[in-house]
Amino acid sequence: MYYTRLQVICDPSFTEILMAEVAETGFDTFMETEKGFEAFVEDNRYDKQQLQQIKDKYLGQTSLVFFINRVEKKNWNEEWEKNYEPIVVEDIVMVRAEFHQPKKKYPLEIIITPKMSFGTGHHQTTYLMLKAQLGMNFENKIVMDAGTGTAVLAIMASKRGAKTVEAFDIDDWSVENGTENAALNHCENISIRKGKVSELNFDTPFDIILANINRNILLEEMHHYAAKLVSDGYLLLSGFYEKDIPELLKEASTYSMIEIARDNRDAWACLLLRKSG
Repeated sequence: MYYTRLQVICDPSFTEILMAEVAETGFDTFMETEKGFEAFVEDNRYDKQQLQQIKDKYLGQTSLVFFINRVEKKNWNEEWEKNYEPIVVEDIVMVRAEFHQPKKKYPLEIIITPKMSFGTGHHQTTYLMLKAQLGMNFENKIVMDAGTGTAVLAIMASKRGAKTVEAFDIDDWSVENGTENAALNHCENISIRKGKVSELNFDTPFDIILANINRNILLEEMHHYAAKLVSDGYLLLSGFYEKDIPELLKEASTYSMIEIARDNRDAWACLLLRKSG
């Protein structure tokens, strides 16, 4: 079997958003490289016009090269394992794969096998979310993880004492992979479904909502998050740049949500908001 391989060379700050955009065209396997990333799909099963539109969209924002060729099928997980290293957040939590042997004991450990999903802690936004979670009280809280990816944030919430975690993603593979990762970490209180926040029904409001997506989706879905939060509940957001903060805060204020804290890492940002009574 042959695959179409897309090699993307871009500024590191654009890697994750470009991966997310390219995934919408049909590519379903991703591997980060030193200069960007590679994406794979079964031979020619992708939307060529949509891919060109993505390239045109970002050419004005960053130096960008797309190179497409045809390659034989191989063990992508084996290739990924060669490049994947564990990360440590604030010397408290280690995020690692099963095949890593930890050299030091940390208070929290999360095992992630990302396969084709997003969220290993390596990207600035995931790191920022994990760091922010360390400072939050999850004890006995009802938590939502919107756009869960690998479920790393849901797992973190569970390990920090959450009562239940309702996670979801629009991608079938993320639902499967996230469920596997929750089981790997013995987090039986995590439920993962396919869908969007606007499509799914929930039995109870949430004490905490986690959303590491991107600016446009966060702006579009802000009213859904606000409606599903309890009074004085918390909304933790990332997936955007520091320059996007004013626009997000303006939208959030429309729904009585105020800023509690912010953080940044390499121009990426994280916001903690509270829904006022």
